[in-house]
Amino acid sequence: MSADDGDMEPPTGELIHIPLVVDSARDGFRLDRFLVSRITRLSRTRVQQIVAAGRVRRADTGETLLRPAQRLRAGDALVLERPAPREPSVVLDYRELHRDADLLVLDKPAGLPVHPSARYHRHTLTALMRERLGVGHGWEMAHRLDRETSGVLIFGRHGASATTLKRAFIARAVEKRYWALCTGCLAGPVRIDMALGPALGSAIRIKMGPRAAGDGGVPAVTEVVPLARGSFRGAPITLIEARPETGRQHQIRVHLSEIGHPLLGDKLYGLEESRFLAVVDGERGGHSTPPARALAELEAELGLGRHALHAVSLAFAHPGDGRPVRFTAPWPADLAAIMAAPS
Repeated sequence: MSADDGDMEPPTGELIHIPLVVDSARDGFRLDRFLVSRITRLSRTRVQQIVAAGRVRRADTGETLLRPAQRLRAGDALVLERPAPREPSVVLDYRELHRDADLLVLDKPAGLPVHPSARYHRHTLTALMRERLGVGHGWEMAHRLDRETSGVLIFGRHGASATTLKRAFIARAVEKRYWALCTGCLAGPVRIDMALGPALGSAIRIKMGPRAAGDGGVPAVTEVVPLARGSFRGAPITLIEARPETGRQHQIRVHLSEIGHPLLGDKLYGLEESRFLAVVDGERGGHSTPPARALAELEAELGLGRHALHAVSLAFAHPGDGRPVRFTAPWPADLAAIMAAPS
C-alpha cells in the first residue's frame, strides 16, 4: 500500500493547491521533513519527488523550491501543488442558521467533510464556504464535526471572536446536545464516565477506546437520556439525547458502543474491526471487491449510509456581547424516516 493515499484515486486532470505555513515548532526544518510532518500520508521519498517536479513554491513570490534540503523559517508560507483525485460525491450544501458581525452558525449535512483529507479536497465544507463567501471570508471554525455527523457548527471572526468561542469550548462553557439513534433498548438515563485514548490493539489509527488515565487516557464524560423507543429492521432501537461534558474525539460513539448500544450505521464502532478494514483496503486497491461496491454493501447491511448522530443544539455566551444564545438544527430527514423527533 502506497504511503501517498491521495494519489490512489484516478486524477481528474485538475490541480489543487494546498497552502502550508511554517509554524514556530518547525522553524529550521528541511523542506522535505516539513512536508512529511504536515502531510503524514506522504513518504519522504514521495515528497522529494514532488519537490524535484517543481510542485512546491513560495506563496508570496511564487519562487519554486527545488532543494529538499532547503531550510525553512517560521512564518514561511508555501503552496504545494497536487493532482486533484476523483472525490466521492457528497451533499455540497449547508444551511445558514444565523449570521451577525461576530458569529456564523451553520447546519452541516451528513457526509460533508469539514476539512480536506486524503480523499476529499474540493468536496469539503471549507472549500464550499470559499466558493460561496469568497476566499477571504474571514470566518474561522470554533470546533468540528465528523464527516458523517450532521448539525450545528459555529464560526467566529479570525483573530477575534473565533478565539473567544474556542476558549469557551475548552472551558466547557458550551452546552452541547446531540440526538442519536442507538441500537438496543436503553432503559433509562446513564452517565458514562470513561477515559478515552487511542484504541488498544487496534489497527485503525483514528479509532478511540477506553484507556486508563495513567496509560494515555483523558477524562471523558457523557450524559445520555432516552427520548423514545422504536424498532429498525425488526430490532429495537432508542432515540437518545447525549450531553457530552467533554469533547474528545468520537466520544459519544465510543461511549455508547462501550455500554452495548452503538450508533445505528456506525461502521467503525458498531462492527467487528475486520469488516471496517476490509472496506478501507478495498478503497486503497488492496481488496478484490471494488471499493464503491464494498462500501455500498456494508451500508446496505447496516441499513444506513452514515452513523445516526446529529448535533441538535449549542448554547453559549455570544462572543460579541455575552448574551446567552442557543441555536438548533432540525432533525434530518434521513433519520426522521427511521424515527420521528419527539414533539
